[in-house]
Amino acid sequence: MTTFDTNLTPAELKLSISRLFLKKRLTNFALPAAVLAYLAYVFFAFSMPGLWERASLDNALTLVSDSYSYKTHVTRDNRSGEVSVAIEGERKGAYPDGMAPGWVALGETTVIDLEDGHRVTFGPETIEYVIPGYGAVRATPSRTAGVQAELPAGEIPGWINVSKNRLAVTTEAGRLTVTRNRAEVFRYFAGWELFFFTLDSPYYGMGAGELLQRAATGEGGSIFQDFWTNKMWRHQDVAWAIAETLLMAFLGTIGAGIIALPLAFAATRNFMPLSSIRFAVRRLFDFVRGVDSLIWTVVLARAFGPGPLTGALAILVTDTGTFGKIFSEALENVDQKQIEGVASTGAKPVQRYRFGVIPQITPVLLSQLLYFLESNTRSATIIGAITGGGIGLLLTQAIITQKDWEEVAYYITLIILMVMLMDWFSGWLRRRLIKGEGGKAGRTARKGKAFLLP
Repeated sequence: MTTFDTNLTPAELKLSISRLFLKKRLTNFALPAAVLAYLAYVFFAFSMPGLWERASLDNALTLVSDSYSYKTHVTRDNRSGEVSVAIEGERKGAYPDGMAPGWVALGETTVIDLEDGHRVTFGPETIEYVIPGYGAVRATPSRTAGVQAELPAGEIPGWINVSKNRLAVTTEAGRLTVTRNRAEVFRYFAGWELFFFTLDSPYYGMGAGELLQRAATGEGGSIFQDFWTNKMWRHQDVAWAIAETLLMAFLGTIGAGIIALPLAFAATRNFMPLSSIRFAVRRLFDFVRGVDSLIWTVVLARAFGPGPLTGALAILVTDTGTFGKIFSEALENVDQKQIEGVASTGAKPVQRYRFGVIPQITPVLLSQLLYFLESNTRSATIIGAITGGGIGLLLTQAIITQKDWEEVAYYITLIILMVMLMDWFSGWLRRRLIKGEGGKAGRTARKGKAFLLP
């Protein structure tokens, strides 16, 4: 049967062809136009122009700079006059009493040299900040009168914020904040300070050569212990968190594969003759994989409480449905001749599955297991942030503080390295197990190929 009626006259046939081509042109135009119209709707419905207006480039630059730098805080208690110096303002990074970096001169009057002519002085009563090209900014805190600020004559620049109870000065050299109870200066430095040793460690400030020399004389264990138990960067906790993340991914992925494989036999036409059972198992696969692993994480955390095991169960439940569908499709495409060959030897049904079916689907099974193991390593990071385990929890805690962005950068770097390692490992293992590279079978196969070459 043809598209056009052969009884049509040439004029009618030409008109019919013209209408057909017009319809196709309109269809080809309508689909892209509909997509563009939808994108335009999304652009305005989600207020994309407003999003750009609300974006702050200064905040973005500050966040980026915080990821590769640290702040040293010099703080004075205006009630007692005590001055303290701490890395990132944390107690774990506080200098011992009477000690400070070289640019801070402690005393009855503390002088803070911010370089390039910028200098802050904590006097007995008044705090002064000398700014080159602008002048001296003075602030006298009082419990009754608030903060009395004295500024050079003229319009107040945008980098000075002054009110009755607070003075804030932000320059390229540092930042000064004065309130009734506290005066604080912080200064940025590049790097991750105290990454190896904290201030209370006898090895703080030593170079690599001196550390190697001390390790050679028998102090290697003490050096490693001080690094491993670093209170600021928590290397021991971070290592354990990475291990928990990998454990969640491994248990969830392998457990899902073990459960899904026998269920997949019940979902295939060539191994399960009862359609009702096939239907029930397939709908079970649809249900468990239809709910995202994050939703399962919330549900299981409610049932079993937070922890790495809950994250592993969430991955297991979701991947069981996915593996069940993949394995059942592989089982439906197996070669029946191999099964018949095994059956001709008198093998029992279990032996037919073991030697006639499993070898055929093993490449698919291993390939999918290794791929999902790699993918679930990333997923376990997010799941860990919800269930309270793994590197995801540490990352979330660092983000919540809104100040430890160098730790955020550290954890993100470790996550990327972990994913890269899992990618390499899964690829190597896939080649070893599926293609036989690197082992005796691989060498034998390569020799056979070389022998067959002319």
